[in-house]
Amino acid sequence: MTDHRAPLDPVSAAVVDSGIVAVLRAPTAGAFAAIADVLVSAGITALEVTLTSKGAIEAISGLRRQLPPGTVIGAGTVLTRQDASAAIDAGASFLVSPVLDTLIGQSVPCYPGAYTPTEVHSAHRSGAPLVKLFPAGGLKPAYLRDLRGPLPEVRILPTGGIDLDDIADWLAAGAAAVGLGGPLVGDAATGGSLTALAGRAKRAVDAVAYARS
Repeated sequence: MTDHRAPLDPVSAAVVDSGIVAVLRAPTAGAFAAIADVLVSAGITALEVTLTSKGAIEAISGLRRQLPPGTVIGAGTVLTRQDASAAIDAGASFLVSPVLDTLIGQSVPCYPGAYTPTEVHSAHRSGAPLVKLFPAGGLKPAYLRDLRGPLPEVRILPTGGIDLDDIADWLAAGAAAVGLGGPLVGDAATGGSLTALAGRAKRAVDAVAYARS
């Protein structure tokens, strides 16, 4: 089938290529460097550092220096224009928000949150290269499939409450990529096993490969 959607900017193309946006959220960002190393080694090359984590801005800057070229680091839970500016200044390559208005007019790709068809359409009309379907956990992949019927030009990033076992189904329904937080990161940010994290990351990467094969 011919894809009539507009070409993606390089950052958004890298997010889609990763297939997974790893959402790093914790009380503090102290463990994010070690977590990021594990995720990138497994093949997850799009990371979102949520600004609700203490030290998030510093973590974004550190990860930009730490991780190899080809890894894209973004800021999540961006709720004010001041947050957006601080994240961009720290080196964030993209911004993610559960809402729309705070991301309009920023200098990096922005993925606003939407839930209803009207919200998804509005987010797309604002210029968003990807629209975050949030919270996706209470929905089913069939909802995304139904959305893409009348809105085939919108690239959608389901996020929030997606389990590892659901990744392939969401991608098969037409997701451009999926955002994974707790089911992927687990307790790794609060002292949990990095070996277990590596296992979950491999499962996630394998699910993307399976869905796209």
